[in-house]
Amino acid sequence: MVLGFNHNITYKGEIFHVQTEDSGVNNPHFVTLLYRGGEIISSKKTSYADIIKMERLEVIVEELMKEQHKGMMRRLKAGEFDEKAFSGNARNNAVRPDEALVAFSGPHEK
Repeated sequence: MVLGFNHNITYKGEIFHVQTEDSGVNNPHFVTLLYRGGEIISSKKTSYADIIKMERLEVIVEELMKEQHKGMMRRLKAGEFDEKAFSGNARNNAVRPDEALVAFSGPHEK
């Protein structure tokens, strides 16, 4: 099991945190969260239940996690989250942690 990745990124003078964590083979998915000031700005969850029997699963999952993690950082730098992160009511637009981790199943974005 790959535990995860964490990076702090300065973007437009603000520090953002990107975190990707694996839930393990008993709950085969990983989640990437983008934070600004403790608030979740975006999340992406990916299931790997369909490849759980593959050889070298840990290596494959690690590569998938790295790509998703880097993808979230690229999306941030491309300005995709600017409206949500920098609007006057960013706190009201943030994703609650319980929504980010529970409210969706399968690979999609919040």
